[in-house]
Amino acid sequence: MSLRLYSWNVNGFRAVLGKGFADWLVRTAPDVVGLQEVKADEHQVGEDRLFDGYRCYWNASRGRKGYSGTACYSRLEPLVVQFGLPDDRFRGEGRVIRLEFEKFHYFNIYFPNGQMSQERLDFKMGFYDAFLAHAQDLRRHKPIVVCGDFNTAHREIDLKNPKANENTSGFLPIERAWMDRFMAHGYLDTFRLRHGDIPDAYSWWTYRYGARSRNAGWRIDYFFVSEELRGAVREAWIESEVMGSDHCPVGLELDA
Repeated sequence: MSLRLYSWNVNGFRAVLGKGFADWLVRTAPDVVGLQEVKADEHQVGEDRLFDGYRCYWNASRGRKGYSGTACYSRLEPLVVQFGLPDDRFRGEGRVIRLEFEKFHYFNIYFPNGQMSQERLDFKMGFYDAFLAHAQDLRRHKPIVVCGDFNTAHREIDLKNPKANENTSGFLPIERAWMDRFMAHGYLDTFRLRHGDIPDAYSWWTYRYGARSRNAGWRIDYFFVSEELRGAVREAWIESEVMGSDHCPVGLELDA
């Protein structure tokens, strides 16, 4: 038996509903899908957020309307559902949903963007560390799957114009160093695990300059698994042809 897991930063759930989201869900039939940047609370989307065969878990930003937020759809009933990280400093923006299943923890995370200010960059780095500490604590008992918009391109191969973005948050040395440290703790980039260093594989494109048509993008959406699941990774992929957001879905097939 295998599970098909998905992640997609939809950049507005209500917007993507009008751009074929329901058709995509039916066509791909994921067992679990994590959405980021839903930008709405449950009352704003109402029953539009419900789909046959799926349990829905919603974590909206509580401080700002129309900002951030995550959601999960699952055919499987989780043992535990957790919203947010244990560290109170990083709660309230609706960035984390954790579903615990029999064989692994599934994290759906919209990691912060650090471009606004030094304060937000510091918040992003603190969030990274708080997540890693929490994952490592849970990992003592069960492996980890984490997906979402990490808001960082790890290596030069992961964006079209690395030199031009060396001083841009999302490709800063401090952010990339954290990704190195994360992987040094035994977390595997499943796309690179399955496909190696294939170039021009991106998951986000700015709406400006015709970037998507030129494939001038960044790979900032990932599926990582802890080392214990290496042998369970069947396939990982990027659905760059799927429109509806400035990000595209990424997927993972995992033996369960």
